[in-house]
Amino acid sequence: MNSFNYKNGKLLVEDVNVSDIAEKIKTPFYCYSLNHLKEQYIRLDESINLEDYEICFSIKSNSNQSIIKTFSKLGSGADVVSIGELKRALKAGIPSKKIVFSGVGKTSEEIRFAIQSDILMFNVESISELKKISKESEYLNVQSNISLRINPDISAGGNEKISTGKAQDKFGIDWKSAIESYDFAANLSGIKIIGIDFHIGSQINQIKPFEESLDLLIGIIGELRKKGHEIKVFDVGGGLGVQYHPEEKPLDINKYGKLLSQKLGALKCKIVIEPGRFLTANSAILVTKIIYVKNTDKNNFLIVDAAMNDFIRPTLYGSYHQIITINEDKKGNLSKYDIVGPVCETGDYFAKKIPIGNVEEEDLLAIKSVGAYGSVLSSNYNTRASINEILVSNDKFEIIRDRIEDEEIISRDKVPDWI
Repeated sequence: MNSFNYKNGKLLVEDVNVSDIAEKIKTPFYCYSLNHLKEQYIRLDESINLEDYEICFSIKSNSNQSIIKTFSKLGSGADVVSIGELKRALKAGIPSKKIVFSGVGKTSEEIRFAIQSDILMFNVESISELKKISKESEYLNVQSNISLRINPDISAGGNEKISTGKAQDKFGIDWKSAIESYDFAANLSGIKIIGIDFHIGSQINQIKPFEESLDLLIGIIGELRKKGHEIKVFDVGGGLGVQYHPEEKPLDINKYGKLLSQKLGALKCKIVIEPGRFLTANSAILVTKIIYVKNTDKNNFLIVDAAMNDFIRPTLYGSYHQIITINEDKKGNLSKYDIVGPVCETGDYFAKKIPIGNVEEEDLLAIKSVGAYGSVLSSNYNTRASINEILVSNDKFEIIRDRIEDEEIISRDKVPDWI
C-alpha cells in the first residue's frame, strides 16, 4: 500500500493527512487512494502480452460509482452478478459490449434487462439457466451470446468460503459434462455460443491452480472446436491474490501475465480477465476512533466506533487485516489488544491480541486493505448508520458515498394502520 505512508509521524493517504480528513468527516469512514487504483490496473494491463484481451473489473468487490468510473476511463469492462451491478456498470460508462454477466441465480428480469442492454455475453452456470436464457431470448426475438462456466474441480482460494472451482461447489458445469452441455446449448433457440469460462476462487497466491485450469480448459476448447462449436471468447475469471499480512507473499502478477500470454497466445480467442480484489483491496483503509480502552484480568480491549456491520471480513472469513495507529507508534511500550466494535456480538472484532503502542480514548486507528469486499458487504445491523466513503487524489479528497443516518434507515419502515 504505497499510497499510505507516515510523514513526520502522521499517516498520509497520498498527500493528505488522515487526521485532517477525520476533523471534517465523522468516523468511521472508508478512505481510498485513486492513484493506487490506477497503478494496480496498469500493472495488470502491462503484464499481459496478448493480441486480444479485455480486463473486466469484478464489481462485486467494490461497487462504488467513482471506482467503477476510474477503471472505465482506463478502458476496463465489467463482470457483474446482478441487475443492480449491471446498472452501476452502465451508469459509470462501461460499454455494454464490455460487460459479462456471471452468477448462479440470474432471474428472468435480470436476463431480459441484460439482453436488452446488449452485453457481451452471459457466463452460464447450469442447464436450467440455459433454458431460461433461451426462453427469454425467444420472447425478445434475439440470439443471446453465451459461454458456459466450466467447473474444473480444482481447489484454490485463501478460504473454503471463497473457493469456487471444486466439484462440490455450486458454481459452473462439471468439466466432464462440458461437451454434452455445449451440444445441448447448440440446439436451443435464441442461444449463440461464443465462449467458455472458468473461475476457481479468490485470493489465489500460487500460479499452479491457474495453470492446471488453463490446461484443462484449453483441451476442452480443442474438443469443442472439433465438434463445430465456435469458441471466440475465453473468460479466465479472476482470483488474483494480494498481500494482507506483511509476511504474506501475493501472486506474482508478472508470472501470471506471462502464463496467460504463453498458454493463450495461439488460441485465437478474445481473453477476458475478471480482477476485483487485485485492483481494489489495498486501495483503502477504514478509519475508526477508539471509544473505550478496557483492561481486564484476561484480556485488553480497544472498543472502536466501527463494527462488523461496517466491515465483516474478519468475522465472516477469519481474515487478517493489519491495524495501525494514525499517529505513528514509537516502538517500545507495546501492549496486546483485541480491537472490537460496539455491536452486541462476540464476533464483532477486527483483530485479536495485536501489539499497539500507547493509545488513548479518541485516538484514531486505520484498518488496512479494506478496498475489496469491505463496503459492499456492509449492513445496518443494530440500526447503525451506513458510513461515508472518501476518495483521495494527491492533495485533495472528496466524499464518494454519503453516510446514511439512523433516522433515514428507520424512516424506510412502514407500519400498517391496523397494528
